[in-house]
Amino acid sequence: MDNWIDGKPVSLSPLESQPHSPRYTASSQRDRESLEVRMREVEEENRALRKQLSLAQSRGPSHHRGNHSKTYSMEEGTGDSESLRAGIVAGNSSECGQQPAVEKCETIHVAIVCAGYNASRDVVTLVKSVLFHRRNPLHFHLIADAIAKQILATLFQTWMVPAVRIDFYDADELKSEVSWIPNKHYSGIYGLMKLVLTKTLPSNLERVIVLDTDITFATDIAELWAVFHKFKGQQVLGLVENQSDWYLGNLWKNHRPWPALGRGYNTGVILLLLDKLRKMKWEQMWRLTAERELMSMLSTSLADQVIHWNSPKKLRVKNKHVEFFRNLYLTFLEYDGNLLRRELFGCPSEADINSENLQKQLSELDEDDLCYEFRRERFTVHRTHLYFLHYEYEPASDNTDVTLVAQLSMDRLQMLEAICKHWEGPISLALYLSDAEAQQFLRYAQGSEVLMSRHNVGYHIVYKEGQFYPVNLLRNVAMKHISTPYMFLSDIDFLPMYGLYEYLRKSVIQLDLANTKKALIVPAFETLRYRLSFPKSKAELLSMLDMGTLFTFRYHVWTKGHAPTNFAKWRTATTPYRVEWEADFEPYVVVRKDCPEYDRRFVGFGWNKVAHIMELDAQEYEFTVLPNAYMIHMPHAPSFDITKFRSNKQYRICLKTLKEEFQQDMSRHYGFAALKYLTAENNS
Repeated sequence: MDNWIDGKPVSLSPLESQPHSPRYTASSQRDRESLEVRMREVEEENRALRKQLSLAQSRGPSHHRGNHSKTYSMEEGTGDSESLRAGIVAGNSSECGQQPAVEKCETIHVAIVCAGYNASRDVVTLVKSVLFHRRNPLHFHLIADAIAKQILATLFQTWMVPAVRIDFYDADELKSEVSWIPNKHYSGIYGLMKLVLTKTLPSNLERVIVLDTDITFATDIAELWAVFHKFKGQQVLGLVENQSDWYLGNLWKNHRPWPALGRGYNTGVILLLLDKLRKMKWEQMWRLTAERELMSMLSTSLADQVIHWNSPKKLRVKNKHVEFFRNLYLTFLEYDGNLLRRELFGCPSEADINSENLQKQLSELDEDDLCYEFRRERFTVHRTHLYFLHYEYEPASDNTDVTLVAQLSMDRLQMLEAICKHWEGPISLALYLSDAEAQQFLRYAQGSEVLMSRHNVGYHIVYKEGQFYPVNLLRNVAMKHISTPYMFLSDIDFLPMYGLYEYLRKSVIQLDLANTKKALIVPAFETLRYRLSFPKSKAELLSMLDMGTLFTFRYHVWTKGHAPTNFAKWRTATTPYRVEWEADFEPYVVVRKDCPEYDRRFVGFGWNKVAHIMELDAQEYEFTVLPNAYMIHMPHAPSFDITKFRSNKQYRICLKTLKEEFQQDMSRHYGFAALKYLTAENNS
């Protein structure tokens, strides 16, 4: 079996060149010496190649080496041909011009092992860099655990990139294949799963590029795919040598990181000829070799170690090209993924039913309608990344657990720490951010002791697209991804009273929420003071109301929104009491997780909660006010959407039109009982 080091074939049979094999006799010493000579030759070749690359780099990153004389713009899909991997150039770039071209519409197959929350986040940057440069259809084969599959399946489904196919393979089912190998590497068992790809991937798949999640491409992946044309005879693997001196084991006394000659091979980028590997009985070959080596090595200390660009320390690595690599990585980290939804001209795409349905819905809209943009937003598919940060929570076993649900944009990040201090239970948040803002949020969260100490907060990124804030879509995303039987539908500007989480769990039992259709109302108040001594009891809150430090929520601008809560009765109430729905009622409620979603037609400011409460009433939910619960709205600058509502007449006209259409839909859906909503609206 032959391997490739920097594009040069090297004979290295795993069954014959193992120093610790029982068949390792005196004659093997000569083989070892011969191999050492060959390794030194390879070192010389590598030094010469690095010198050549250094000269090319000094002429500027926009020039291709070898026979490429044309410089491509970013719009044409090609950039510098350096591969961002600790200075590693995959294949032999100096010979790229001699490689046979990849067929225009040939599908390129890529396999990636991805497990957990962090790897699911890292792989997005890799995919962006591949999509940016690619000119061919892509088929990603993702060996993923349950967490990564949930995250990435949603991401790709909502990304809707043409000519990209995704298949998942259950990493948990593969654990038994490699779990018998003792392993000290930080990547754990998942770092070894590349060994079983011949068995895992479809039997009719002939070749595949295998990538680590922390790769960033600086050129079209087709250049790497074309290297398969250089394989000859029994050559079945494409690898490059590790470039870091760390692997030589001479950085300090007794430094022995690598049980091999020289730097060893880097498995961050692998080319696999699967059909030939299967014929060579790769499965038995690697197992036999591993068993034999473990007799003396006891465990594997490394798996797929390379530069990891998501580590601050690795971003400061000593490498003369580090600024180029670092800037390229950071560029794709914050690059707008929506711009990668471009068609491949001349290549037929597989029919995608979601895309076809979307186009059909949009085609039925009248573009001359003055409210077209409002109507269009209802059908916009926003790219969504669930569980952007680590999440770990098991709901309470007594079936009383409640998740706080809210949505926010970048200008409300400062509320997160305060909410976490007031609410110790699980939280589900949908954040409306751009790609660059998502990275800012990541840095903010990782720098916060309060947020990092909480593993029961689910952060779901909904990426920006369009001109409106899709408030109800965000609420639906946050609602959909809770693991508790109940949810508290709040807003990010509110701080719940201390102890509300436990109080709500007791109320759920007391009011038999499991078997009745109830919406438990948490009375809402507000302060106009940015610094507030938060009331620690109902008595303290009532005192602050009397002093004018607190007010009932929106009493001075939108009394109807919360008037039905009956604050006068609440002041003296000691037991829960029922209230009736009234026009424009929009309380904050605790409901079962199976309650209806919010209506997506309402975006930005206006009627987004009112419509939801109306639907709860139509479905015969009973509204019950909790006597010892409260929440307080904290002051903030007006949102962009409320400013548009106040200043733009057409905005207000369209909102009124959408309200009327919603009420008509309610009448069609709920019949005679829904007529009261039309009557109430006319009387208000």
